[in-house]
Amino acid sequence: MTPNAASSAPPASPVTSRRSFLAATAVAGAAVAGGVPLLTACGGTDGGSRDGTTSGKDAEKILPAFVAGTVVTPDIPSKNGSAAGFTAELDLAGLKTSVPKKLGKGGRVTVMSPFWGSPPKGGNAYYTAMNDLIGVDVVWQNQDGNTYDQKLGAVLASSDVPDVVVVPGWNMTGKIPSAIISKFADLGPYLSGDAVKEYPNLAAIPTDAWRRSIFGGKLRGLPMPSSYVTNIVPFYRKDVFDEEGYEVPDSADAFFALAKEITNARAKRWACLDMKWTAWNMFGVLSGDEKSLGWNVVDGKLINRVETQEYLEAIEWTRKLFAADLVHPDAKLGKSSATDPAPKFVAGEFLIYNQDISQWYGQAAAQATQNPDFRIWGMDLFGHDGGDPTLWAKNPAGIFAFVNRKASESVVRDVLAVANVTAAPYGTKEFMLTNYGVEGTHYTLEDGVPVKTDQGNIDVLNAYVMIASPAATLAHPDLPEVARGQVEWQQRMGAFTKKSSFYGMQITEPARYTNLYNDFEQLEDDIIRGRKKIGDMQQAVSDWRSKGGDKLRDWYQKLLDDNGTAAS
Repeated sequence: MTPNAASSAPPASPVTSRRSFLAATAVAGAAVAGGVPLLTACGGTDGGSRDGTTSGKDAEKILPAFVAGTVVTPDIPSKNGSAAGFTAELDLAGLKTSVPKKLGKGGRVTVMSPFWGSPPKGGNAYYTAMNDLIGVDVVWQNQDGNTYDQKLGAVLASSDVPDVVVVPGWNMTGKIPSAIISKFADLGPYLSGDAVKEYPNLAAIPTDAWRRSIFGGKLRGLPMPSSYVTNIVPFYRKDVFDEEGYEVPDSADAFFALAKEITNARAKRWACLDMKWTAWNMFGVLSGDEKSLGWNVVDGKLINRVETQEYLEAIEWTRKLFAADLVHPDAKLGKSSATDPAPKFVAGEFLIYNQDISQWYGQAAAQATQNPDFRIWGMDLFGHDGGDPTLWAKNPAGIFAFVNRKASESVVRDVLAVANVTAAPYGTKEFMLTNYGVEGTHYTLEDGVPVKTDQGNIDVLNAYVMIASPAATLAHPDLPEVARGQVEWQQRMGAFTKKSSFYGMQITEPARYTNLYNDFEQLEDDIIRGRKKIGDMQQAVSDWRSKGGDKLRDWYQKLLDDNGTAAS
């Protein structure tokens, strides 16, 4: 993400390293819209904790009241689970104030959080300005994000836990879920029901994100919300499509025919990269972002995504693209350009690929000056038969901040004062300071677009945005057509998005099932690239059932029977 835009920044893919995602985006944009689906969730029985009681009457008693913010009106309101969009140039003199009264009481709060890069020195101009605004002395204990799970485990196993600990979802493995429940405070007395109204920006966080923040039957997390609409977009070179007269496909067969029309190996042009992630959506395969999202009740029976016909059909369709040599050779060989598509996509070596929605802005911004004719756009997802797609929601929050169970009430309230500022919406003074720092020192405004200075790129990273964030937001005043395109794509896709049975619930599978899915992703890729056959997947599913899949189904069924579903 370039420093002149606020943006949602979900992970590069459902299987890409979340660490590299955060390192690449420097987190600032991620905090605006959240967008980090969890790899695992929390609340399992094997660690001695309660299973995901995040639905039904119990949850209704715990959840904060939702009060929509009125301080700022987005140019494109959220719809069907989309982010809100902002396209207009910023007027710093016209920024709104969402926290008119300083809520901090001057206390000292220590925060441990993952950091990617070189942490700035304490007491820098950004930290000082934020602490002055909030009325709290926040002291950062930044830890290397690449090894954060190790540090996290050691700290939570000790008696020396900071006042606040940030835990990304992908670090919620092993004993971490149980430690969250035993080590961190219940925020319900401060936030449940109407109590949250003391903190208006927290009250404006969507209810689904708060539901994700219930761990062990208590409201423990301060969330980073995200859109629940799939973040994987099939991108294409609209400029080349317009020039060549290619039509955007609307079915699996139409895509295959277009791929044959585009591909000319002698001219070093292929249709696409590996389109497996789009195939999941095209064939209506349940989400693979989290283990719990892969389960759903169908005709009264709980099934897993790998057991479905749609799963096999998606793999087979993708295999045919490779078999017909319509996919760029780099994707078959696993070269770096398959995960960093920009250079060869810009060069026109392939015209279609699927990746995170944030690349829509990233690619467009990178080419805006040097290659003005270049235009990246997102295809609408379609059903494989040419009808409407069946899409499955990802979870609505993925990074959480927790308060030490031993913290005094004054410390808890100081933490909430911090969160109320960091959750301020785009277009406010609090948002600008949180995400860009001090004007003139950390950023300048150029044609209505905030551009970070060198000092801003040093100081304003990986910090206050980790405490809590506003509802999902996309804001690109320098490329308003991209912001509009992204949000409207989410809105259209959101209309076809369903929530599976365990949507929004914090769940950790028992440890004995941890490795049950280990070989599936590699087997998918082997079949797609012709190294294995569909029959090998069918055998793998049979083995999965006998080695624990059927017992795991029973475990999930009991969870559903006991707690109901959060999906609606």
